[in-house]
Amino acid sequence: MQKITILIHCKDQKGIIAAVTTFIAKVEGNITYIDQHVDVEQNVFFMRLECEFSNQGNSIEAIKEEFSQTLAADFNMSWDLYNQEQKPKMALFVSKYDHCLFDILGRYSADELGVEIPMIISNHNDLRSIAERFDIPFHYVPFTKDNKEEGEARQIELLKRYQINFIVLARYMQIVTPKVISLYENKIINIHHSFLPAFPGAKPYHSAFKRGVKIIGATSHYVTEELDEGPIIEQDIARVSHIHSVEDFIMKGRDLERIVLARAIKLHAERKTMVYSNKTVVFS
Repeated sequence: MQKITILIHCKDQKGIIAAVTTFIAKVEGNITYIDQHVDVEQNVFFMRLECEFSNQGNSIEAIKEEFSQTLAADFNMSWDLYNQEQKPKMALFVSKYDHCLFDILGRYSADELGVEIPMIISNHNDLRSIAERFDIPFHYVPFTKDNKEEGEARQIELLKRYQINFIVLARYMQIVTPKVISLYENKIINIHHSFLPAFPGAKPYHSAFKRGVKIIGATSHYVTEELDEGPIIEQDIARVSHIHSVEDFIMKGRDLERIVLARAIKLHAERKTMVYSNKTVVFS
């Protein structure tokens, strides 16, 4: 049984859903999931389908070719078709913080994320032992203002060598270069606290504690050249009060970072996110 996922967006117009479902029936497919959304303000149509094919004579490549020449051309679609049996390859970028890395690798070991993790890149050697514990290749790539070009070249070489499909910044404390961002447009996921822009700097939880905030949160988004302003994938919050210490704030914040990042990875890996006008459509 072949299983595929199709993502579509195009100008909203009559007959798209009927045409797509008719096409799937024509190529002897069975739709197991379908959802759609229309952005009324921008007149854009979004659609996600999951289909299965029992007829092995209809190869995925043949289906893609026919879809491209018929529906995609007729409706001027932007679209992607994925084989559900092929897990995307995810690279992890880390620095010194280990809470997100441990959580991701634990979920990965339990086969919760639906990805492969061929390698980890870090600008420090501190977390090498964790990678070795999970038997994942660890690559130390120094990255400072004095060696950015060399660091970027090494990162790109590793990403190509391991045929990486998307990148996760698991508390990677360096700014990703424009060239890497362009190579992985809407395929680099970041996680950070949700205090920005109110409490920037190295100790946001301390600043928030002094201000007496009542809600803390975490945000996961795709990386763009505009720092921390990319399309948001997932967010969550926790309530705090005067009884909580700075340490409580940090603990709750890190818990949220783990959870929100894991959700974002899973949504991306399952092809449930679509980016348009610096926003995301996230299907259930």
